[in-house]
Amino acid sequence: MDQIILFTADIVAIAILTFGLYFPRHRRRDLVTAYVGLNVGVLAVAGALASSTVGAGLGLGLFGVLSIIRLRSSEIAQHEVAYYFAALALGLLGGLGASGTGLVLSVSLMALIVVAMAFADSPALLGRYRNENVVIDRAIPDEAGQTAYLENLLGGRVRSITVQRLDLVNDTTTVNVRYEVGGGRTAGRTSGRTETGTESRSAARVNAR
Repeated sequence: MDQIILFTADIVAIAILTFGLYFPRHRRRDLVTAYVGLNVGVLAVAGALASSTVGAGLGLGLFGVLSIIRLRSSEIAQHEVAYYFAALALGLLGGLGASGTGLVLSVSLMALIVVAMAFADSPALLGRYRNENVVIDRAIPDEAGQTAYLENLLGGRVRSITVQRLDLVNDTTTVNVRYEVGGGRTAGRTSGRTETGTESRSAARVNAR
């Protein structure tokens, strides 16, 4: 009976995690499929082997193996990695909880994971901060000049800059910039290309009015 309750709790938790939190916020259908498939697969395997003597070792082994598989797959953002591990942890708690931590503690830990993800991935939490790769269409060797240029380009206050490439031949600078949107700055007439994750987009250039 406890196993059935845990299975049901896991299905409810992964539904909330994917359809209630992840998809409304990030809109990637392919990762919804990955999260649900990962969770249910781990739940099934862990549940089938929960009565054996390899329960704890099985949980750690699955965690490690699936982590390696994910790291060898296509690049995804760090918050999506967190959802991967949350889905994996929910499956392990649902499958091994009855023979390991117990019903009440397992359900409580599932709820804790979902609540933690809801809080940590909330747009209201540090929502003004961004991290982007920017290709500047000129070579700027000094950090002060880079900061001024990027604050004018992005319309925000730069918090950190890491130069990835300074090309004096082609007159370009590639940087990773972490900045706060707004921050008392407005965008001016500058040009450059920004890249977020694996996608590229043109930065908006407008005059402050």
